Amino acid sequence: MKITKLDDTFNYLKERPKKRLVVAYGQDANTVESVHQAVSMGLIEATIVGDEKVIQKVCKEKGCDHKAFEIINEPDENKAGTVAVDQILDGKGDFLMKGLISTDKYMRAILNKERGLLPPGGVLSHVTVFECQNYHKLLIAGDVAVIPQPDLKQKIAITNYLIKTAHSLGIAEPKIAIISATEKVNPKMSSCVDGAIIAKMSQRGQIKGAIIDGPFAMDVAIDKESADVKGIEGVVAGDADGLLFPEIVSGNVFYKTMTKMAKAKLGAFVVGAKVPAILPSRGDDAKCKLYSIALAALSA
Repeated sequence: MKITKLDDTFNYLKERPKKRLVVAYGQDANTVESVHQAVSMGLIEATIVGDEKVIQKVCKEKGCDHKAFEIINEPDENKAGTVAVDQILDGKGDFLMKGLISTDKYMRAILNKERGLLPPGGVLSHVTVFECQNYHKLLIAGDVAVIPQPDLKQKIAITNYLIKTAHSLGIAEPKIAIISATEKVNPKMSSCVDGAIIAKMSQRGQIKGAIIDGPFAMDVAIDKESADVKGIEGVVAGDADGLLFPEIVSGNVFYKTMTKMAKAKLGAFVVGAKVPAILPSRGDDAKCKLYSIALAALSA
């Protein structure tokens, strides 16, 4: 089944064995509401770690049944993050989500060297799936939130995460565009050089499961007419499923332009740990969190 709209993830998940989400310090109304909705829709099972009294109060205020998910009472924010990670490590959960816990404490629990979720040599990255009315299909992008200035090794890891996410959406051979400021290989621009290297690695079978091309300027990656005018050939030009950004600034600008100006729908999560980890933005609404839950469940 190929998923072409974010809402399609819901029907797909209903037909699969349910994964269990573990929420770290999940006692804010927005998180509780989105998790409750995901459980009520039959998409997942859920465990929320946090202050049980506060969670029950929020549920009552929002009209949610607190019995829809397991609640592990841990009022301390730091300990709640640790307990949530322990649930994953003990096989009692399939993916993780940040609740009211601060991002630094959430990431600290994930990155804990003795009892964390990052494999040796692992690379954490952020993957976003956009649905925009001005583009003809879903668009997967990375990294827009975690790695400030990825080196070549990290870019290869991010590329593989884009491919894996595309596969989870039923895209058998995704088209990945390596983004730079120009489609001409300029030796003075590391993004151009890295793009050319990654594209060549793909051609030689060193990166599998996708068709990769680049470097591409953004217009060439997503607009067939621009690619034709510039004389850029190949199946990726103008029809990309995934975008690899050269660094976090361009990726983050794209992310916020898509959400604020293009009004795109999206879901996002952190990859590279032993399980997907949802890291919601403070500006995410309940629907965005619901999409993120669904996408992470597909990848778990």
